[in-house]
Amino acid sequence: MEIVVTYRFQQHATGILISILAFSGAGHRQALSQEMTPAEVKALSHSSAWQGGRGGVTHGRDGKVLFVFADGQASIICAPLQVCDIELQAQETVKDVLVGDSVRWSVEAASSGEGAQQTIHLIVRPTEANLATSMIVTTSMRTYHIRLRSHESRYMARIGFSYPQTASSQIAIVNARLGARGHAASPGRLDFAYRIEGQAKWRPKRVYFDGQKTYIQFPAGIANGEMPVLFLMSEGARQIVNYRVNKDLMIVDHQVDAAVLLSGTGWRQKKITIKRGR
Repeated sequence: MEIVVTYRFQQHATGILISILAFSGAGHRQALSQEMTPAEVKALSHSSAWQGGRGGVTHGRDGKVLFVFADGQASIICAPLQVCDIELQAQETVKDVLVGDSVRWSVEAASSGEGAQQTIHLIVRPTEANLATSMIVTTSMRTYHIRLRSHESRYMARIGFSYPQTASSQIAIVNARLGARGHAASPGRLDFAYRIEGQAKWRPKRVYFDGQKTYIQFPAGIANGEMPVLFLMSEGARQIVNYRVNKDLMIVDHQVDAAVLLSGTGWRQKKITIKRGR
């Protein structure tokens, strides 16, 4: 039998309503696993792959760990007697926070900054080590799906997110400023030894290196459509990279050996991989 316990309270300092749900009933789950249909098994497999995916992770300022939003489920490690500070985007307001295990995990809301820089922080604390649960955070801008785990001593002190869609908007602004300016690379110096794998309507036509910069050329007209976001690949992990866009060209100011282009989120996400060498 499934038991649902619901807690609701008002965080007066920030005006945020937080809701926490707890679920139990191991016997019921075991019985359910024996009754799953093929469609349910397939759906569960897709969900498990997303939960266990190796999403993009990098480091920000002051020791902050940055997860790429919607690129897999962010997995956050906390520890007893310590606090994990999950920082949301500036001006983002929280509607609800739902935690699977509300008995052994506590979540409190705090805020920093003022005006356009006001930022909500979720302070997460486990009561003991070797715990695992999930958390959903709904906000005025998006929904976060987060995995929480506890370690006896190691933890992530500061956590934040990078937002590919926001980055795409900023790139569009830069692209408009560049206007009609192009690049002048000598054809004799261009290295086209790159493999492009994957299918998407914006799949690059070619990738080349001129000795200083890497150019990713997209189909004509992409500047007016959906521009994917570029990540470098290093030891199987995605890393955020600085680049700029001029018309149908994405330009990186150094040689790229392995990279991935992503567009969209969740089930609709499109992915193209780029590797140097034929």
